[in-house]
Amino acid sequence: MNKNIQKITDRHFLQEQGRLLAGGIAGVFLYAVGMNLFIVPLGLYSGGLMGFCQLIRTLLVRYLGMSFGGVDIAGVIYYMLNIPLLIIAYRNISKRFFVKTIVCVTAMTIFLSVIPIPPSPIMEDDVLASCVIGGIICGAGIGIPLRMGCSGGGMDILGLALIKQRKNISVGRLNLCVNAALYGICMFLFDVPTVIYSLIYASVNSMAVDRLHSQNINVEVKVVTNEKNEEMEKDIMTHLVRGVTRWSAKGAYTEEDKQVLYILLSKYELAHLKYIVKKHDPHAFIVENEGVNISGNFLKKL
Repeated sequence: MNKNIQKITDRHFLQEQGRLLAGGIAGVFLYAVGMNLFIVPLGLYSGGLMGFCQLIRTLLVRYLGMSFGGVDIAGVIYYMLNIPLLIIAYRNISKRFFVKTIVCVTAMTIFLSVIPIPPSPIMEDDVLASCVIGGIICGAGIGIPLRMGCSGGGMDILGLALIKQRKNISVGRLNLCVNAALYGICMFLFDVPTVIYSLIYASVNSMAVDRLHSQNINVEVKVVTNEKNEEMEKDIMTHLVRGVTRWSAKGAYTEEDKQVLYILLSKYELAHLKYIVKKHDPHAFIVENEGVNISGNFLKKL
């Protein structure tokens, strides 16, 4: 392949990855805004790993009498608990995912620590509205990084690692178990309204994430290339861990021999697939079909 084309495709790939990472950072900033301005002032608890971090913070401040100068240390605790999960990401998922995740988790910790928490709720007389608004903002803040192929850490990492190990578990099922344990503990430590409003927030948050993230949207891709390209197929199978079906075809007008590669993958992997295809054949023809239903031996990622 022409070296100039290789340089151009590599530059475009790096620019695309930089754009996706910037979007992920913007997403975790939005999450921190929703959390510190709407949820924390109400004394509510998020789901997942962050909820346990908030619970640990409350135990340290309220029951052990520790003072942290008005800074919410839930973000710092979140970062510390993510360290073993980041090691899992590095060893069992991919280095690219690890790099994006550690940047997003670091950014989230900084934002949660520096964004000021109001002394009283912004909508003090309407707790339900605060739950809904905070859930939408925080859900968007989680969904945007997922849409950009990043992760804010927590249960996403563990869920993906378990899926790659072919365990009979999903991220949703894992979050359900974690949240059941979290809110069960909250029921014993706090009053019932706190648990109910936390559940309302968690439900709205979950719906907002589902609306935004695209990692479980299945995509059917057909790549029409002029020649058999074993290196392209090898890159797809190695870097994306996706199977490739090759069809032999012939152009009706040109009578030229063609190869059609048939790939099924998730939407967030699509940009990487296009990079691989363009690297090996800049003139390849790519057809995408989103939202297809797939049954059988297909690996779902997150």
